[in-house]
Amino acid sequence: MVGSEGICAAMKQLYQEMDKTSESVTPLVMLKVLHMTFPRFAERGEGGVFQQQDANECWTEIMRMMSEYLPGEGSTSTETVRKSFIEQYFGGENTTTLKCSESEEEPEAKSVEKWTQLRCHINTDVRYMQLGLTMGLKENIEKTSTTLGRNAVYVKTSNVNRLPSYLTINFIRFFYKEKENINAKVLKDIKFPMEYDAFELCTPELQTKLTPARDQFEALRQKKIEKELSGKDIKNKHDEKKEEKEMRYEPCSFPDDIGSSNSGYYQLQAVLTHQAGAPPPAIMSLGSNTKRTTG
Repeated sequence: MVGSEGICAAMKQLYQEMDKTSESVTPLVMLKVLHMTFPRFAERGEGGVFQQQDANECWTEIMRMMSEYLPGEGSTSTETVRKSFIEQYFGGENTTTLKCSESEEEPEAKSVEKWTQLRCHINTDVRYMQLGLTMGLKENIEKTSTTLGRNAVYVKTSNVNRLPSYLTINFIRFFYKEKENINAKVLKDIKFPMEYDAFELCTPELQTKLTPARDQFEALRQKKIEKELSGKDIKNKHDEKKEEKEMRYEPCSFPDDIGSSNSGYYQLQAVLTHQAGAPPPAIMSLGSNTKRTTG
């Protein structure tokens, strides 16, 4: 079985295998189905060794297959209806403004762009993931100006107005060198956190919507700090089990938007790269924190 159905079936089997053990699992079936669906990923070089493939390209193709096969959750009665599971849980939206920097008369153009990964632009000045993400939200592009009747430079400014439960970040390591007329690759370590807060990337409207859940997180943090300072945070195994039973998990999505993030807080789930130890990761997957309150 190949195609979107085969990829999803192999993915399901792989997760079932991983759930049964704490040891590493070799994804033989998943790899075979991937190679059958996308023969270019099965290409071999000298000595019959598999050729290195682009990590982001592989990720994108797998996500596309899953998007085609997995339907979205919920019904048409919800305010926000998204066609696929991937769009719900991995898809975000940006509000963008395009302004011609060479003509004050030309009005701004506003639009909404959908995405399944944010771009972290890496250059010689970027050392931290947050700076790379911020740079990706503002860029200069060249396009035809109807007002000037020629190509002109435009400033494209974006802000996130929908965060998904799982945030995928693509590290862009290539940039164009005009003098040499080549694409260069930046090989340097980029610092990224185990926990990430996407609040600064969002529109003011989304920031307002995120505030209630974030206030709950802050209240929990303050409560924990108070316990630690008072010495009441020392627990035995019996107390920990009792507290776990009393723990209540709350949704991490908005009620009218399945698969969204209602806080902007994420925890690192996975890193996808060409090989272990390769500088910096090609893809990062971050999962929403789930609010927890005691009974």
